[in-house]
Amino acid sequence: MGGKWLTAAALAFAASHAAASDTLRCGSQLISLGDRSSEVLQKCGEPASRDVLGYKRSANRREEFQVEEWTYGPSNGMYQYLRFEGNRLRQINSKRGP
Repeated sequence: MGGKWLTAAALAFAASHAAASDTLRCGSQLISLGDRSSEVLQKCGEPASRDVLGYKRSANRREEFQVEEWTYGPSNGMYQYLRFEGNRLRQINSKRGP
């Protein structure tokens, strides 16, 4: 019994701090990994902030992509962090608080 409670508490704690997802709802619209930044902007509107994190080289090292993080929120105490590489959505993270 104690082991199950400890596992449940650990999962709840992890989920309350940060969670990664493949999709995010913006109003009645849904965005997904792989979407273009222009699609996300159309569906979710202007983010609260945009930060250029740097650049990343492609696997074959022939191209370089800008890496950008957009922040939305707070919405019900949650912030959404969207990471773009070369204008494609690559990561969605949710976190409570700033």
